[in-house]
Order: sequence, then C-alpha cells, then structure tokens
Amino acid sequence: MSYQRFQLIANGYRSSMKNGEILPAQCRAARALISMSQKDLAAAAGLGQSTVIDFERERRQVSAASINALRATLEKHGVSFIDAKGGGVGVCLRADRR
Repeated sequence: MSYQRFQLIANGYRSSMKNGEILPAQCRAARALISMSQKDLAAAAGLGQSTVIDFERERRQVSAASINALRATLEKHGVSFIDAKGGGVGVCLRADRR
C-alpha cells in the first residue's frame, strides 16, 4: 500500500476524543497533505473561515457538527484519519485519491 503518513502526538487529547472526532493538529496536517488553504477548506465544508482558524489554533470550542463537516470534507479530498489505537493519531493520503 503506497501512501504518505504523518504521525502526530496528541498530548492530552486521546482520552477526551470522541469517536469520529479529529484533533486540530490532524486538521492542519490533512490540509498540508492536499495543499488546501483554511479559506478553501471552510468554503468546501460550508463553514466560516474563522471556524477553521479557531479550531486549528484551539481558540474556542468548535461544535461537533463543524468538526464532522471538516473531517468529511478532508476525507472527500483523499485524507484518511488514523486513530490512537496505532500508538498515535495521524493522517495519511489515500493511494486511490482522485
């Protein structure tokens, strides 16, 4: 299986993450993998740019619905999210991405 993978250390987040949620660091890494700006991610997810910025910088609590929209948009663009079961959370670029 051919893919690029970035492992991220999630200090203090693993225990508080709910199923399906992503970390701000995962969001930043995912955008970097696909060369997507915060502005473009916000538009594609139907959110305000300030929501993406605030989530990634951990400025405020962002709603679960907004986090789900970010995740779904990034997955649509070929990103897969890795959970903590493998020793650390991260992101990878699917080999079959379009």
